[in-house]
Amino acid sequence: MLTVDFSRFPLAAGDRVLDLGCGAGRHAFECYRRGARVVALDRNGGEIREVAKWFAAMKEAGEAPEGATATAMEGDALALPFPDDSFDVVIISEVMEHIPDDKGVLAEMVRVLRPGGRIAVTVPRYGPEKICWALSDAYHEVEGGHIRIYRGDELLDKMREAGLKPYGTHHAHGLHSPYWWLKCAFGVDNDKALPVRAYHKLLVWDIMKKPRATRLAEQALNPLIGKSFVAYATKPHLPAAGDGVAA
Repeated sequence: MLTVDFSRFPLAAGDRVLDLGCGAGRHAFECYRRGARVVALDRNGGEIREVAKWFAAMKEAGEAPEGATATAMEGDALALPFPDDSFDVVIISEVMEHIPDDKGVLAEMVRVLRPGGRIAVTVPRYGPEKICWALSDAYHEVEGGHIRIYRGDELLDKMREAGLKPYGTHHAHGLHSPYWWLKCAFGVDNDKALPVRAYHKLLVWDIMKKPRATRLAEQALNPLIGKSFVAYATKPHLPAAGDGVAA
């Protein structure tokens, strides 16, 4: 289940991609399939080991094109172990709402992104997330949980302050907001509640089968209650020496 829309966020074979806070690796795997040279980085060592296993399995199964590479590594988003301008593409999906120093994370991403490179940032959308917080303290008051709710304009302003140039936004996962509202209403750790189990089966069916009916429903729901806010931006090229200076 991808949050980044690659039709709006073009990726070329050979692009150097950083999936920052990769979690289970869903975006890293898609970039690898598209022929990129991928680094999946996360602070959770257990998840990184699983991502590395999946990369190896994909390579063995021939799922990645010739020339694609994939590395999974532990790391700190506030102190990335890469030189300046190391990547053509950076993705950070559903991570910044967990990190107190979100401006520091943005600064690090901009540092390792080459001029002209592209970045995708996804966070929980303000409205659906507000409902989750109102329904359940346990949803967010956990170690490593969500510490803020972004308004779209707030996130875009922070991206601009970091030196990025946003070029597009959208909302994703409209079918998933009601599921999380149910989870919060019945207890975030209560997977046995009938409404939660029933809705979860619907989501699994949708992800596995991708029926036209649910695809159309999600397209209609995304602008209204899409669970995620997605923003795309570029890192502008620096002006050449002497630009704008009279001879």
